[in-house]
Amino acid sequence: MSFEARLAAAQAALGARLSRAVVGEAPVHAAMRHALDGGKRLRGFLVIEGARLHGAAGAGAVEAGAAIEALHAYSLVHDDLPAMDDDALRRGRPTVHVRWDEATAILAGDALQSLAFELLSAPECHPDAAVRAALVLDLARAAGMRGMVLGQALDIAAESAGAPLTLPEIEALQAGKTGALIEWSGRAGALLGGGDPAPLAAYARALGRAFQIADDILDVEGDAAATGKAVGKDAGANKATFVSLLGLDGARARARDLADEACAALAPYGGAAAALRDCARFAVDRDR
Repeated sequence: MSFEARLAAAQAALGARLSRAVVGEAPVHAAMRHALDGGKRLRGFLVIEGARLHGAAGAGAVEAGAAIEALHAYSLVHDDLPAMDDDALRRGRPTVHVRWDEATAILAGDALQSLAFELLSAPECHPDAAVRAALVLDLARAAGMRGMVLGQALDIAAESAGAPLTLPEIEALQAGKTGALIEWSGRAGALLGGGDPAPLAAYARALGRAFQIADDILDVEGDAAATGKAVGKDAGANKATFVSLLGLDGARARARDLADEACAALAPYGGAAAALRDCARFAVDRDR
C-alpha cells in the first residue's frame, strides 16, 4: 500500500474515532468538533505506522493516534487565541474563538486535552495498564513545561526580544513547540508494541525539524506570491525563521538533509518502513 493510501486510511480511522469521542449538542462540543475537523493527521498516522512496524496495528493504535490528534487540536485552539497568536483563520475557516468566543475556545481546548489522556488511559488503548501509564506519562512530558508549552512560551518571549533568535535558539523553540508531539508520535507505536522506541524517536525528531523548516518555506513563498516581492536572505527579517537565517536555498537544503536523516533512522525496519520514508519526503516536498 502506498504512503498516500496509508495516510488516507489513517485519516479516515482517526476521524471516525474522534467523531465517536465527541458527542453532545452544547456549544463546547460543536467547538471541539470544529477544531478536530481537517488537517493532515500526520501525528496520528505516525502512531499507527509505528505500531504496525511493531506488530501492534489495530484499534489500540487508533486510540493512541486519536489521542495525539486531540492534544494537537487543543494546542492549535489555544495558540490561535488573542492572548497568543490572535489568528482569525485556521485551515481556511474561522478559528474557534472567532466562530464562538474566547471562553468557549478555552473550554474546548481544555476538553480536547482531557480527551487525549482519557483515550490513552482507557483499556481500549492497550490491555496492559503499565503500557497505558507509560504512554500517558510520556505525553504529559511532551506536552508540558519541558515540551510544547515551553516552546510556545519561548515563541511568545521571542516576539518582544530585543534581537531576533539565533539558529540554535530557533531549533530549541521548535523542538518544543512542534517537535515534542511529533517525537511522541514516533515513540508511541513502539511503546504499544513493546519495542525499542529509539529508532522511531530519532526518525520523528528529524521529521519534525524538517516539517517546521518546510512550513517556514511555505510561509515565505506564500507571502512572496501575495506581494510579488522576491524572497531571499532577509525574508522575514522582523522575526527570525529558518529561512531568514539560512536563506531560501539553505533552508531547502537543510530540510532535505533532515529528511535523509529521518529515513536513515528507519534502517532497522528495512522495506517495511517504506511509507514512513515517503512521509519524510512528503514533509519537505509538500505545497501546503
